[in-house]
Amino acid sequence: MREDWADPEVALPDYATAGAAGADLRANLPEGQRLDGLLLKPGARMLVPTGLRVAIPEGFEMQVRPRSGLALKHGVGLPNSPGTIDSDYRGPLGVILVNFGQAAFRIRHGARIAQAVVAPVARVSYAEVAALDDTARGGGGFGSTGVG
Repeated sequence: MREDWADPEVALPDYATAGAAGADLRANLPEGQRLDGLLLKPGARMLVPTGLRVAIPEGFEMQVRPRSGLALKHGVGLPNSPGTIDSDYRGPLGVILVNFGQAAFRIRHGARIAQAVVAPVARVSYAEVAALDDTARGGGGFGSTGVG
């Protein structure tokens, strides 16, 4: 659903191509910010509103992921990628953006700012054990399987 203040002209999340895994999320700014947008300075982060609230089915999550074009061209990404929207959350859907680049970036009203992927979630039970089974990899991590 849209927030009461949200601009109904901003498109709902949609897929840019038939093969797209993520639906584009757009900035939906309050009326006083629509003309100039938001300025994201280098090294800064901000919560950008989408003007939406969502209901994710139980057993699923919405993963909020960065857009590769923003990352490559402007150094703009998500500091908590992927962000997770839980199935029981009903609050405003916002996207935390960070500017890793060296120039300020203007977030325009209606601009595509992130992608949403809805995925199943496996619920498991955690239990303490005395030992773990052996594998060929063992405890190797952080590059232990080779270069590249």
